[in-house]
Amino acid sequence: MQVSFACTEHNLKSRSEDRLCGLRTAPTVKPRESAGSRPAGQSHAHMKEAIGRHSNMKYRNLGKSGLRVSCLGLVYKCGCLCPQMAENLMTVAYENGVNLFDTAEVYASGRRSSFVVTTKIYWGGQAETERGLSRKHIIEGLRGSLSRLQLDYVDIVFANRNDVNSPMEEVVRAMTFVINQGMAMYWGTSRWSAMEIMEAYSVARQFNLIPPVCEQAEYHYFQRDKVEVQLPELYHKIGVGAMTWSPLACGLITGKYSDGVPECSRAAMKGYQWLKERVYSEEGRRQLAKIKELHLLADRLGCTAAQLAIAWCLRSEGVSSVLLGVSNTDQLLENLGALRVLSQMTPQTVSEMDALLGNKPHSKKESRA
Repeated sequence: MQVSFACTEHNLKSRSEDRLCGLRTAPTVKPRESAGSRPAGQSHAHMKEAIGRHSNMKYRNLGKSGLRVSCLGLVYKCGCLCPQMAENLMTVAYENGVNLFDTAEVYASGRRSSFVVTTKIYWGGQAETERGLSRKHIIEGLRGSLSRLQLDYVDIVFANRNDVNSPMEEVVRAMTFVINQGMAMYWGTSRWSAMEIMEAYSVARQFNLIPPVCEQAEYHYFQRDKVEVQLPELYHKIGVGAMTWSPLACGLITGKYSDGVPECSRAAMKGYQWLKERVYSEEGRRQLAKIKELHLLADRLGCTAAQLAIAWCLRSEGVSSVLLGVSNTDQLLENLGALRVLSQMTPQTVSEMDALLGNKPHSKKESRA
């Protein structure tokens, strides 16, 4: 069961008994809207945004809920980092204004009111009743997660992709139950289709249940339609927000695979044969050629390819937060620098990138026109 948490007060005192992976005191988010913080032509008017008092971090509402998250979050790579590196990463991220941490097993005690804690339900044991989104697994899985975390409740519980096709009414009723029982405050979806999310909302409205507030979705240069067309439509219709992941397409966008697959890269690891095949495929070669062109654009703008890609994700309407996966503090600081590039995401720059990519999706309205 995957767990993530977000620090919402951002003014924790550093105490020896607080083991929040070494987080130190950070500034309080200044509660004001920044109307002039966006470049011309970029539309986030529907999403309230504030800027940290002592950092450049931007904070956005998660969908139409009242939950405020940093527009950049940190993914804790469970099992891939030594404890000291994990502590350093989370400390640096927090000091730079990040309040959203997506992790898989680590949660340490601290002032509970300062964090938004979320857990993702789908994976479990080997038995059929220990996976999927049945009422039994949702309730028992969440209880087990609360026990491991030593918490009375989580703030958001995410339902992962419904591969075993549990009936939608059962899923929504179970999510409503755990919220009504005080085990969670909100629920969201992860890797659901727009049709499934809309169905969940319709079921909730039909039976006076609680609908989801957010979808976790993959989003990068080569995965655009859902976040740029489907989710904005859902946001305006039912208020569902977007939290995105994989902005660098598993490292493809950084250029590390331009000359093949390095031995120490992810594509060379066991279990990532699919990524290696993608790199060497005809489509992969076409994508790598486009990435080289985008690297030239990044050089012209005075930023790295990773910063350009992350800023490009952040400029998209309806994206509340982009989750970053890093292995060291240098990568983290580089990626956080995407905030400086966001002001350069002018309509002209975005149009140039769209022309290079050649895959801009169109809404139904644009298609009819």
